[in-house]
Amino acid sequence: MAHTHLNQDRPLKDTGLTFWTVFALGFAIVFTIALVGSLTGMPWRSWLPGAESCKSLFGGVQAAVYSFMSHTT
Repeated sequence: MAHTHLNQDRPLKDTGLTFWTVFALGFAIVFTIALVGSLTGMPWRSWLPGAESCKSLFGGVQAAVYSFMSHTT
């Protein structure tokens, strides 16, 4: 078995950019689902976790994306 050494002196990459990239992509996808559901009169809030109690479209989408992102870590 070979001995490998991990280089732990190098700092980790900035996770802020990764967070905002995943958030923006998730927001775009969930917003599309919510917009189509809203325009067609379907109960889209029940489809998305966290959006059930929100009254506005953007608030519901944001709550759903944050719920989704809490499961990714």
